[in-house]
Amino acid sequence: MSIVEERPLREDVLPPVEPAPDELRDRTAALAGLHRLVQEGPGERATAAQHAKGKLTVRERIGLLFDEGSFTEVEALRRHRATGFGLEHKRVHTDGVVTGWGTVHGRTVFVYAHDFRIFGGALGEAHAEKIHKIMDLAAAAGAPLVGLCDGAGARIQEGVTALAGYGGIFRRNVRNSGVIPQISVMLGPCAGGAAYSPALTDFVFMVRGTSQMFITGPDVVQAVTGEVITQDALGGADAHAAASGVAAFAYDDERTCLEEVRYLLSMLPSNNRELPPAAPTGDPAGRRADALLDIVPADPSRSYDIRRVIEEIVDDGEYLQVHEAWAQNVVCALARLDGRVVGIVANQPAVLAGVLDIHASEKAARFVQLCDAFNIPLVTLVDVPGFLPGVDQEHGGIIRHGAKLLYAYCNATVPRIQVILRKAYGGAYIVMDSRSIGADLSLAWPANEIAVMGAEGAANVVFRREIAAADDPAATRERLVKEYRSELMHPYYAAERGLVDDVIDPAETRSRLIGALAMLRAKDAPLPSRKHGNQPQ
Repeated sequence: MSIVEERPLREDVLPPVEPAPDELRDRTAALAGLHRLVQEGPGERATAAQHAKGKLTVRERIGLLFDEGSFTEVEALRRHRATGFGLEHKRVHTDGVVTGWGTVHGRTVFVYAHDFRIFGGALGEAHAEKIHKIMDLAAAAGAPLVGLCDGAGARIQEGVTALAGYGGIFRRNVRNSGVIPQISVMLGPCAGGAAYSPALTDFVFMVRGTSQMFITGPDVVQAVTGEVITQDALGGADAHAAASGVAAFAYDDERTCLEEVRYLLSMLPSNNRELPPAAPTGDPAGRRADALLDIVPADPSRSYDIRRVIEEIVDDGEYLQVHEAWAQNVVCALARLDGRVVGIVANQPAVLAGVLDIHASEKAARFVQLCDAFNIPLVTLVDVPGFLPGVDQEHGGIIRHGAKLLYAYCNATVPRIQVILRKAYGGAYIVMDSRSIGADLSLAWPANEIAVMGAEGAANVVFRREIAAADDPAATRERLVKEYRSELMHPYYAAERGLVDDVIDPAETRSRLIGALAMLRAKDAPLPSRKHGNQPQ
């Protein structure tokens, strides 16, 4: 938590200290003047200081987020009631946070936005109550909530009431989780307990150079551990986008960031009772993707970029990758097929050969849960050699983290289609939404290899004694590997046993997915009656 920086505030934002006008017309004119002062904020000096830091003002941000002229503000005239430490002389309208609603691409969205120019955006009792109200309104209206975060933490002068205000926000974050989309846009500092609200939301956006998140700042880190580190290195956009996984998106400037927030909102439903909005597309549903035959090598040991596969399959090659810089051995993305939103989970052979490890499992599990919560069908593209071996992975909890992905898929009731591109070995095959854990359909390309492990490893285990006793162990091993592959790993082995629904021409992947998703659109798969499951930690 951080004490707010002392700075002069314009006195003319206070109510006029003159006799009230007698006529309603006069009173209305006075009200308009007061609203103009509130809109202008604490003055040019504070605005210039905000711009000097490379940051937009709260009103400028709201103007970029919402459709032009659509924003309606609530509680613009709210002021705190705190006394002591000079606060009674600084009762500024809005109390450092702007709340309201507007439209994004014509659909209602709610917002709370910190105004760093007022009390450094620090949260006090009135400030928190405004946020509580807008969160409750968003839930009641069944519309997304966006937080534009640029605050200095709790307002220390207000003591425990400020902490209680954060508690109310956290409780509402959890209550609204999976009910309405919640998006946190970090546009300034976020320290201490304040960082937990963004962590409880569905997506976190950050801006390089101006936004930071950390529980304890660099000074505390140095005092306790002796480590010297800058704010950006500790909790900046790239640190959280690539190292911690807290940030789903990181951008170079606020305008680009807010435009991408609008794009994300266009792909999400307003609430968990609706389907994501469909959009017209000129990309034919029956379009063949012949380029796939050249993108993906038949040799399972050769690398390629799975994102090129996604581009060939989805509408117009457009998709929004979530956590692009973190756990890159798995790709999670939102895209459209025939104008309808889908969530894509795909192994990435170009990074760590596409293995599943701790971070990849966590990343994919949370994405699967998000898609399931908001009625977004799941397409899983499989090319996985297994789980990453190693002492660090085992001691770090790969078992429980891998189980998170397994749990998420097993618990998902949205339409689920698995496409096996090449190899699918061992437990990783099962975890990547196999038919055995509830995928509605499993399709495979003709180069697929589904097995407990690769042929070479399997031969070493199954035929160990025979190879060791042979006059020519290398030749014997090679012969037995070929036999194992031809018997148990040919492309039609799983299809013959009903574990794959069809082996398809890769160029038809797009049309087959679109047809299958259309068939599954009315899928109904209720879960057992229970309070909630106990997912792996």
